[in-house]
Amino acid sequence: QVQLRESGGGLVQPGGSLRLSCVASGFSVSDYGMSWYRQAPGKKRELVAVTTTDGSMKNYAESVKGRFTIFRDEAHNSVYLQMNNLRPEDTAVYYCTRYAYDDWGQGTQVTGSS
Repeated sequence: QVQLRESGGGLVQPGGSLRLSCVASGFSVSDYGMSWYRQAPGKKRELVAVTTTDGSMKNYAESVKGRFTIFRDEAHNSVYLQMNNLRPEDTAVYYCTRYAYDDWGQGTQVTGSS
């Protein structure tokens, strides 16, 4: 059974940093492209970052380029999203998922104070 458990969200001042974690079970993160999405109140869910299976390619939404980094830790079967220089508009619930698959965790709330 595929499960994804996100954590690491919180309230952060503008310019601050957070690292989101996603622990996977039921599959190996090394076998799939992995991604982070976010959904802000009243908005559609959007793709924030994606990494290929071997990690050789990573793509980011324009709004987070240069500030966010996606990476995986195969030893812990986890995927992370390092978020730096956070802005109030980064406020959203963040989800990790296998890229192009429809499995979702409960998400973790990130709130950028203004």
